[in-house]
Amino acid sequence: MAFNDGQDSMLGGITLFPRQPTFSNFATLLRDDSIIRALFISIAKVIAGTALALAVQIAAGYALTKKRMVGRNALLLYFIVPMFFNGGLIPVYLLYSKLGLLNNFLVYVLPGAFSFFNVIIIRTYLYTIPVSLEESAKMDGASELTVLWRIILPLSRPIIATIALWTAVTHWNDWTTTLNFITKPSLHTLQFKLMLMIKENDMIASLVQEAAQRGEVNRAATLRVTPEAIRAAQVVITTVPIILVYPFLQKHFINGALIGSVKE
Repeated sequence: MAFNDGQDSMLGGITLFPRQPTFSNFATLLRDDSIIRALFISIAKVIAGTALALAVQIAAGYALTKKRMVGRNALLLYFIVPMFFNGGLIPVYLLYSKLGLLNNFLVYVLPGAFSFFNVIIIRTYLYTIPVSLEESAKMDGASELTVLWRIILPLSRPIIATIALWTAVTHWNDWTTTLNFITKPSLHTLQFKLMLMIKENDMIASLVQEAAQRGEVNRAATLRVTPEAIRAAQVVITTVPIILVYPFLQKHFINGALIGSVKE
């Protein structure tokens, strides 16, 4: 439907291939500056959020594998409790307000930097790496940071790929953060825009009309564009990027999920 003439799609019968191929739906959608800006915000959110989450969670998982760590069991209990109990949206909103995260790009990045579930998966995987490797490195004078960077990380590619994929998909699909904590249109994400378009047909009709008035889309072609067709086009734009990432991580994802979830 995204690649098919909008008026023709209304007749039904569209299956795998478009019956009357056209790019008018995408042309109309991408002429809107807010959509392009939202796309860049979503990409920046995924990159920054995933990078920070990996750094924090891998460091935490590595630290929690150390039996000599003071207060390790107390920390584990402290982290487990919020997995089952939380204060709800209102306390979170008040907290973010005090921290200055409302209408701030950092609200997309900082709150998701730590996930204890992911830390448990990483920690379980790290237990499969022989301790003798770390001991031999320390005998040669390596510090904890050197061991983590030169030994642990290269051997942890499967679990890193797994956590990276989980985190990236979560960030990419998230639109509730924008709904709850962002009012600036300049910080809206592509997913939030999609949610608005799904619920507000008037917005799509206005988008089509504005594109026709600016002359950026052929008027005859614009008349063939429908809200449903533009909605389908945005679903494609929103879905394809994260789908394209998965094949490159699939092998590591499967290995990491299996090894990180079971400890003998």
